[in-house]
Amino acid sequence: MLKKELTIDLQKIRRELYFLHAASLSLAGQGLLIVAASGTGKSTTAWALLHHGFDYLSDELAPVDLGSLRVQPYPHALCLKKAPPLPYSLPEQTLRTSSTLHVPVAQLPNSAVSQATPLSAIFFLEYCPELKIPSVRTMTKAEAAARLFVNALNPLAHEQDGLGGAAVIAQGVPSFHLQSAELGLTCQLVRTILDKTDGKNTTRIRSTMAAL
Repeated sequence: MLKKELTIDLQKIRRELYFLHAASLSLAGQGLLIVAASGTGKSTTAWALLHHGFDYLSDELAPVDLGSLRVQPYPHALCLKKAPPLPYSLPEQTLRTSSTLHVPVAQLPNSAVSQATPLSAIFFLEYCPELKIPSVRTMTKAEAAARLFVNALNPLAHEQDGLGGAAVIAQGVPSFHLQSAELGLTCQLVRTILDKTDGKNTTRIRSTMAAL
């Protein structure tokens, strides 16, 4: 309840930030968002990526600065609905409730970022357990804007009921529809795409995807 109250107050004070329901990570100074509905693997994928060289900004809430397209860190305990598969086991210090698992920031396998990070890619996650190999496709700016708007925390706090903010982010950051499968392969695919982009060169991203 306290976290929710703080978030609402932050939105009132920092109206230049567009709050999204998303996990936020970084790799070599490049930020990425993992956007997905609750209970569909967003936090589990973020937890796995932390074992593959990614650093931690946030698990559930990603405040994006609409002026700079930088994502602000919002680190708190990473929350999972169920234990992840091996080799991504949880530390002993995990706080376990009847319905959730909370990993303290100090126990994460990689660093927590303390500075705003340029946003280089957005992945809209769909967990597909029947897939053997994960797949990804580039999303149009219109599709990405619609999906961002749906996942905004409180779009009514912004002008145009939040539609403009979603469009700004979609215009400036490449977005992908990611169908995840085995976690290790999914993490490799995310890293490959992020390694080939600086958040602007979409032609190089498409070439990379064609080769996968």
